[in-house]
This record gives sequence, C-alpha cells and structure tokens, in this order.
Amino acid sequence: MKLTCSVFEDGESIPAKYTCDGANISPPFQISDVPAEAKSLVLIMDDPDVPVHIRNDGMWDHWVAFNIPPDTREIPEGREPEGTPGLGTNGSTGYYGPCPPDREHRYFFRIYALDATLDLPEESDKVTVERAMTNHVIDRDYLMGRYARS
Repeated sequence: MKLTCSVFEDGESIPAKYTCDGANISPPFQISDVPAEAKSLVLIMDDPDVPVHIRNDGMWDHWVAFNIPPDTREIPEGREPEGTPGLGTNGSTGYYGPCPPDREHRYFFRIYALDATLDLPEESDKVTVERAMTNHVIDRDYLMGRYARS
C-alpha cells in the first residue's frame, strides 16, 4: 500500500497553505495498492515533536479518521475522507493543520488497511482507534512532512 501527496514528498516541507498560517485545509492524498482483502482504512496525522511543557507525551493528534471505505483512492484537497471522524488533540474532528509553537516539527500522515471495520463511535480519539486496530492491520504506509513557522 502507498500513500502519496502531490504537494510535498516524504520528508519535505508542507506548504503553508495547509497549515495554521495559511488556509488550514488538508493536502490532497492518493492511496494505491490497497490489499484486496481490506475491509476499511484508517488515516492518522500526528506530530511527535510537541514540547513536553505543552503535552506530557510530546504528541499532538491533528487528524483521525477511520472506517474509510477500502476502495478510496484519493482524499481531495480540503476534504475529509468518507468514513468516521475521530477526535484530535484540539477537541474537534477533522483536519487541523501544522502549527508548531517553537521550531520545525515533523508531521506523520499514516494510512492503515484493516481486515475489519471498527465498532467505535464518532469522535473516538487516536489511542482508542489504535487499540481497536490491534491484530487487524494488514498493511500500512506513511508520509512525513515538515513545517516551521516563519
């Protein structure tokens, strides 16, 4: 399985348009080579570079979506994927773009193919989704982008 983006490559800077300094809309993503046996997809975007004085665990969850149909091949710019919205660290559902408070941060966009759908309510957080995914992940990929505010 492969996750790609037409506006930045793995390890490159995320354009400001997709951050709190711009339009704060989600970048466009393409998903390919999803296993035929997949029953659902999960998308998680997180930032592991948060200062511990802001979050003890050093993690900020920007986007959580699950039970995305396995035939999804793209998530258009500024759109939420079909499926169930999860809850981000800021307390809302949907995409929340990079907004590092101190320096350049890394943002991981992770896609998972599961052999099941998750029996979880809307607004389940990342930890709950990851726990429910245990023993159901059949493939995965990720794309990492960087962003520093000017």
